[in-house]
Amino acid sequence: MELPRGRCSGDERLAAPRRAEPRASGPLSGGQHRQVARLARDLQGAPDRAARRVIDFRLFDDLDAVEADAAHALDRVTQASLYDRIEWLRAHARHGLAPGAAWIARARTDGATAWLFLADEGRGRAAAFASWYTLSFAPVWQGGDATDRARLLRAIAGGLRGRFGRIVLAPLPADAVDAMETAFAAAGWWVDRQESSANWVAHVAGEDFATYWARRPSRLRNTARRKARDAGLEIAIHDGFDAAAWAAYEAVYAGSWKPNEGSPAFLREMAEREGAAGCLRLAVATREGRPVAAQMWTVEHGTATIHKLAYVETERARSPGTVLSEVMFRHVIERDCPALIDFGTGDDAYKADWMDEKRPLYRLTLHDPRSVAGLAGAARARIARWRAAR
Repeated sequence: MELPRGRCSGDERLAAPRRAEPRASGPLSGGQHRQVARLARDLQGAPDRAARRVIDFRLFDDLDAVEADAAHALDRVTQASLYDRIEWLRAHARHGLAPGAAWIARARTDGATAWLFLADEGRGRAAAFASWYTLSFAPVWQGGDATDRARLLRAIAGGLRGRFGRIVLAPLPADAVDAMETAFAAAGWWVDRQESSANWVAHVAGEDFATYWARRPSRLRNTARRKARDAGLEIAIHDGFDAAAWAAYEAVYAGSWKPNEGSPAFLREMAEREGAAGCLRLAVATREGRPVAAQMWTVEHGTATIHKLAYVETERARSPGTVLSEVMFRHVIERDCPALIDFGTGDDAYKADWMDEKRPLYRLTLHDPRSVAGLAGAARARIARWRAAR
């Protein structure tokens, strides 16, 4: 359902540069996000000019209405990121993974649209419409240049004032957090930015596996070689969903050191969907017919993402996870030729051996000082920061 329009900076006619041709959707680069942040600052108090474009701002409280309004702009063929697609968001709603009911802010101008998917937690609070399966959260874009996107993001920030006293957004990558912070601060929110986690990546564009492997620490290479020699493993890598392989994955996970899976049904549905699209890479290592290690990756648009990996705890001494990882990295690098391998969220020490770069992930806590709850929350945040700095 579309919600009634409230007070919204999107109702203003802001000065805009010459119209840009629509561009393909997808995440912005780091440089583009910095440009968005800079333009958001520059647009504060921009004077009227002859060329003006109105921003249409709307709020929705159900995904059906958002999808109809988007007209395929949130489909797989348009959105490069797994986490920006309507099917991902619908699955979260279907399995009850988000922290509350969907509440979506949408801003649109000629040739450009932005969405911010929130979850209404009640009592004037909202959070990212996301879960522990969401490895990156950010505004979703369709078309537009950096100028358009800065204006749209500021319109969303302005349109949400008076709706929530507090909004918490995470995990935000570094290339998005500056633009978000700038837009919400310009709209009158008090913004508390904190580093909350990390994202390890390996840069493998144009490399074969031998080149990638040569950069790894010698202790990792030696361990993998020694353990592979004595492991006695049979390894199968599936480029589509396989029910027997998935059952093996679930058996490994159940016998691993990891906590219970949050939503096995959601994860299987994801594997089936990505398998049908040709993006799934599901690996299982067995010894004498018994699954002992498993991994779930996706490969799409030049990025290979490691979503899940586990090994049976009783097999720790044999390092089946390390052996399987070497085989999986080799398979993906040689066959899929990604530019980037993404190890998801978390600053686990072992990731440094496999990856090249640690990138920070952020949490933005946004307080609306026009509400009592927002004002109180902002005061508490500032006091806590002052005490921590003493």
